[in-house]
Amino acid sequence: MRTRDFSQAPAQARAGAMFIGATRYRSPLTLLRLWPAWRRMLRDMRRMSGYRWHTVYWQFPLTLGTVAFFADRDAMLRFARSRHHRRLMVWITDGTRNATAGFIRLYTAEPDGYSNGVWRAESTEMAHIPTFTPLGAESTGPAVRR
Repeated sequence: MRTRDFSQAPAQARAGAMFIGATRYRSPLTLLRLWPAWRRMLRDMRRMSGYRWHTVYWQFPLTLGTVAFFADRDAMLRFARSRHHRRLMVWITDGTRNATAGFIRLYTAEPDGYSNGVWRAESTEMAHIPTFTPLGAESTGPAVRR
């Protein structure tokens, strides 16, 4: 069901901005040195107004990444300015001593989306949409055929 009301949905669905990033660390020892600073930064992030949810992912052999959701872009950028985040970024980008690669991408959520059942604020109905969302060149999307 198409909706703009995500008030009953999980924290991730109520977010207006998303961060995804990853860092390839130099060695397993570097990952161990990272741990205390990362925990402090995580504590700050969870306490900040506008934080919604996050998860961490790993890619073999030495890449750790984060996907984090915030109420809006400003909340996400306020976190980027936080003391522990800045300190960690300085440590990570200190030449190639601690890390050898990294990236960050920032995304903003469109107001429209989809929800069903208990996550649907307007009703508890579980149903299919009658038409697909239109592509950029379409005024209406084609019918959903079952």
